[in-house]
Order: sequence, then structure tokens, then C-alpha cells
Amino acid sequence: MIAQEQWYKYLQLLSEKYPSRQSVYAELIHLNGVLSLPKPTEHFMSDLHGEYESFFHILNNCSGVIKEKVDKVFTEKMSAEEKADFCTLIYYPTEKLSALKKKNLLSPEYYKKTILNLLDLAKFMSYKYQPREITNAIPKGYGTIIDELLRGRPDADYVPRVYRQKMLDTLISIGSGRDFIFAFTVLIKRLAVARLHIVGDFFDRGKRPDAILDMLMHHHSIDIQWGNHDVLWMGAACGNETCIAEVVRITLKYNNVEVLERGYAISVRPLFLFAAKMYPSDKPNEAAQKAIAVILFKTEAQLIKRNPDFAMQSRILLDKIDYAEKCFLWDGKKYALRTTYFPTIDPQDPFQLTDEECAIIKELRSSFMESAQLQHHIQFLYQKGSLYKCYNGNLLFHGCVPVDEKGNFRPIHFEGKNYSGRAYLDYVEQKIRQAYFGEKDPFTIDFMWYLWCGINSPVAGREMKTFERTFVKDKKLWEEPTDAYFRYYDQPWFCEQVLQEFGLDPNHGHIINGHVPIKVKDGETPIKAGGKAIVIDGGFCRAYHNKTGIAGFTLVSNSRGLRLIEHRDFTNVKAAIMDNKDIESVSKSVEVQSYQTTIADTEDGEKIQEQINDLYHLMLLYKNGILKPLE
Repeated sequence: MIAQEQWYKYLQLLSEKYPSRQSVYAELIHLNGVLSLPKPTEHFMSDLHGEYESFFHILNNCSGVIKEKVDKVFTEKMSAEEKADFCTLIYYPTEKLSALKKKNLLSPEYYKKTILNLLDLAKFMSYKYQPREITNAIPKGYGTIIDELLRGRPDADYVPRVYRQKMLDTLISIGSGRDFIFAFTVLIKRLAVARLHIVGDFFDRGKRPDAILDMLMHHHSIDIQWGNHDVLWMGAACGNETCIAEVVRITLKYNNVEVLERGYAISVRPLFLFAAKMYPSDKPNEAAQKAIAVILFKTEAQLIKRNPDFAMQSRILLDKIDYAEKCFLWDGKKYALRTTYFPTIDPQDPFQLTDEECAIIKELRSSFMESAQLQHHIQFLYQKGSLYKCYNGNLLFHGCVPVDEKGNFRPIHFEGKNYSGRAYLDYVEQKIRQAYFGEKDPFTIDFMWYLWCGINSPVAGREMKTFERTFVKDKKLWEEPTDAYFRYYDQPWFCEQVLQEFGLDPNHGHIINGHVPIKVKDGETPIKAGGKAIVIDGGFCRAYHNKTGIAGFTLVSNSRGLRLIEHRDFTNVKAAIMDNKDIESVSKSVEVQSYQTTIADTEDGEKIQEQINDLYHLMLLYKNGILKPLE
């Protein structure tokens, strides 16, 4: 009875939006039509690692989709050079028009011809979208005119042809041609990619993760699955001193202080001054790396000791150095050190920070927590991000779901309970959100560091050997054991098990991961388990290009299936603008369907069907006189 009353109240509220039978009819007709449209295109990318210029270009060229569409529409109308020039205009309209202006090439004829070409391309690309979506995709302020131009049929009759001609002549004569070109290019990019998924890791060794995040904050439709580097920075923004020390160490290692000082107004000058005093014989950056590394390993040890649930006692290592013999003791053996000078470590109490170290990490903590730009970006990661996402039958997550040596979901103990599979990932996400938005209890803040490097972390999936790689010469101790997940995700039965755990169809769903660079140059394939899992870390960051042999992947999902695009090296944005240099990309089919997927087959389609069901019930209430129309 209560449920019926609630249902009736809901329909009463719905009647305020649809106050007449005619309004219900119109919406039912519209929504049922929408369900028959082709599924919009989704793009998946991962492991950007701060590589701004390449990502900026790929975002602008929509992973080569724009070029493909231009080739189709203008095959007979444009030469190869003209098509390249037209594509560059779409990618970089402001810069390209400025370059043309310097050459005195911006005539009324140019504006008219270009706008007509952009109009033809936009029409071609809008076929799979409902009119409302197209209108919403047009930049604010240009909707009325561009909408009319898109819907007009000048070839059908003389009157609409004259009408369009007059509109174009007027917008050019009043000096708005440049603005409308820009608006059309924005619309075309939005039509090319309806949804963008970033499967983790904005941060690491690239120069401008801050610029990437700035750009994506204006994206029309995006979701994010956090990676281990993202969680590390999120932990730093929460005030975790060990995360902060690790972030600073990594930025110094890759000579990338710019992202801290220019991107986030976080000064490392006090650290450099301290390091110069402690390590006067070293170069400034090397000295600073040593200074922050010691702070890192001291705070790590303290954190591990107060969190026995982390089961990471084996990572307490400063006390394994024989400071008299100047070697590292491990498993009954002695190993040579890369440095034997530790002026801030007391061998009798190696985990204790000195007063100066304590002051440095406290000041860095204040800087991270008070950086308005960093907090702005971290809030965006929380708003658009999650640990995993089930979307249109696919399972997206950056790293792994921890499993044992037999491929079974491994039970993991935290706060008095065991978690495994999806339940464990849900627990982890809850703790990540609590660390930023909830009460700042020590365990939750410490947990952010654990997620960065813990063997049971779903975003890391390996035991990191940062200490050994920093201080120990023997590379045998550098090997980092990984979760068994990465040995099993090439097995169809295992991928089906994971998909089922998350409530997805094991026969048609896909797991989409990042995190592990795919060595394409060595013949490794990103397509695992016959296509049930796809690993899309293609080494976007330049530092990985020699390792992978390519410059990143984009996975494209459209109404006809899946295809994987391999990107080659990108020169730079200047060359793209001045010389029409585009990224060379190779497209490979992953899965080709004999049928076309429609919106009815998607998650959005399920929501639309629910709306349709509700509207049918409202229509019946109107027809049967149970509810009086408001109009």
C-alpha cells in the first residue's frame, strides 16, 4: 500500500513536467525514436602520465576520427593537401586562423567556403544523434544559427537556398566568421566522440599533468578510473606526508619540478637548501632526491609500523643497512649500496626524522593542502572518477582485481573484515572518498599510501621496490612481484569470472585495463583472452616509447564494434599548425559486429526505457481520469 502511494506521488510530480496528454505523447514519440539511433562513439585512453602535447593533439584530432570523416566527405572535393589543411583548422582553429591572418589569407570568400565545408562535415557526423543532443553540443550562443544551418535544405528549393545564402553573407559581413568557425570545430569534435573514458594515471613523469586536467575539466562528457599515480597525488592532497614525499621524489627524479612550482605553486626551495647543506658534493637535483628519499623511507617505516593490517613489514628497510660496513643486509646476504653517505640517519634510531626534515615535510604538507589549483584538480578527479566503472557492458579499471595463485578472488583483511572481488574494490573506493571528504582518521589517510604501492592494492597490483632501486646496486633486488591477475587475464575463463563478479555478461562484455605497458615492438598484443580483456597502456609518455615501440593507444567503441588505434610519435603542436603535421595512427579491428548496436542496447537506453515506462503509466492516469491534466 505504501509503495502504491509513493508511486502515485511520483507520477504526480512527473505530471508537473508533462502537464498534458499532448506533452506525454510528444515525449513518448521522441524517446522511442531515440532508442532506434546508433550507439554513440566512445573513446578509451589510459596512462597519459603528464604527456600534454601528444594528448592535446589526440584530443583535438579525436584519435584520427576527424581525418577519417574528412576523407569520406571530401574525397572528390579536396586534394590531400587541402584536406590536411582543413583538418588542422578543426584541430587548432584559433592558432590556424591567426597564422592565416598573418599571411593576409582571411578573405570573405575563405570564410564562406570554410563554413560551408564545416557545415557539410557537421551534417555528415550528426546522423546518429537526436536533434536535442546536437543542439546541446553546439557552443552556447551559437545554437540558433548553427541549428538552422544544419537543418536547412538549400538543395531542395530556391527559397531555403536564398535564406541560407543571406545568413552566411550576414555573419561574415558583421565580422563573426572567425567565431562561427570556432563554434563549428567544437561541435564537430563533440560529435566525433560522445564519451571519453580515461582509465587512469594523469600523473607521473610527463611535464604537464596539470595542463591535461585543466583541458579535461571543460570536456563535454568524461569519466575517469583512478590509477596508482592518481591515488598517490590524491593522498598527497589529503595531507599524507608519505604520499607527499613520494610525489616530490618522482618529480625530482624526472626533472619535473615545473609541475609543482608552476602548475601548483608548491615551492621546493627549502628542500633544495637543506639538501645542499647535507650533500654539498652532489648536484642540486641529486642532493634533493637523496634528501627527500630518506624522508620518504623514514615516514614509510613509521606508517607501516602503525598499520599492521597493511602486512608490509618487509618494506621497513632503513634498519637493514649496516652503516658501519656500508652495505645492505637482506636474506643473510650483503649487497653493495649506490651511496654510503647518510648524514641525517641515526643508526640507533634510523626511522626518526631530524628537526630539519620534520620542518621540511610539514611545510610541504601545508603547501599541498593549501594549493588551490591542486585541490581544484583533485576535486575534479573525485567528481568524475571512480575505482571502476561498468558501462555499456564493459568493465573499466586501471590495475587489477587481486586474486590468488589459482585465479580465485583473494580475501583481504582490513578493519576486522575480509573483502574480496567487487566487495573489496567497493571498500577501497569508499576509503578513498572518506580520505578527502570524511573525517581525517589516521588509518584512512595512511590507506592512500598503501593503495599506491601495496601488493593487495587494486590500482598497483605489485610490490614496489623503491628503496632497492634508489639505494641498492644489485638489480636482482629490483624485481617487483605482481598480482596473479596479470598472469591470468589472458585466459577466457578468468575474464568471464571477473565480468560475472561485476554483474556483466561474460559472453559479450570486455575488461578494459591500463597500467601495464604493452611492448608492441616485441610482438606483445593488447588484446587478451581472445578479446575479452584489452590493455590500453601503449606508452603514451615519451619515456615509454622505446619500451613499447608506439606512442599510445585509443580504443574506439562504436555501433559496429571495437577497434584499437595505435599512435606513432608526435612532433609538436607548432609543427601541426604550421606544417599540418598529424599523428600517424594505425587502426586495427578488435571486434566487428554483423549488427548495429543502438541506444536501446546501452545503459542510456535502459534509463530511457524506464522513462518511457513511467510516461506510459502517467498517460494511463490521464486517460482513465485518475489524474487531472494541469493544462
